[in-house]
Amino acid sequence: MEQRIFPFVEWYFGMMKGMQSGTLVSIEEYLHTSYSPDCEYVDGKILERNVGEYEHARLQTRLGAYLVNHEKQWEIRAVVEQRVQVKERQFRVPDVCVILADAPKESIVTHPPLLCVEILSPEDRMSEILERVSDYLAFGVRYVWVLDPRTRRAHIYRSDGVHEMKDGILWTSEPEILVPLDQLFD
Repeated sequence: MEQRIFPFVEWYFGMMKGMQSGTLVSIEEYLHTSYSPDCEYVDGKILERNVGEYEHARLQTRLGAYLVNHEKQWEIRAVVEQRVQVKERQFRVPDVCVILADAPKESIVTHPPLLCVEILSPEDRMSEILERVSDYLAFGVRYVWVLDPRTRRAHIYRSDGVHEMKDGILWTSEPEILVPLDQLFD
């Protein structure tokens, strides 16, 4: 008789194998499973996110803190790694998300946030980042910031195009949010 000493470990590696091989998962299973770090869900597939390196984590922490410190002034709420349902069968998990203060408080964001932020990791492929940006903009997110901690460069994506930050200030309007890049890097 075979003894199963580590059923959780078997389940976990089976789940990871399914994610890598493209096994389809129901929305219900995705929503009721905890992933560490959280994963995205696109048309039945679980997509891992590249996170966990110091430069990425540090920039995410500093940006989140900067935004939280200005929440009352800008009438916003800032959260990190918040699931956002961008389509019926698509959930994205931006590194930082900014929601207007008067927007509904939801376990999973189903109304377009003002801003979604993606922080690049060394393993990220630009095609995948641009797909996320496209999903956010199509959902109605007004601003998407893409930050590269290695080069200390940033781009702002909006429905009217992309803007590279040459003056060192990340921004939105209505409400006006101004974040100096030099405040985010050690």
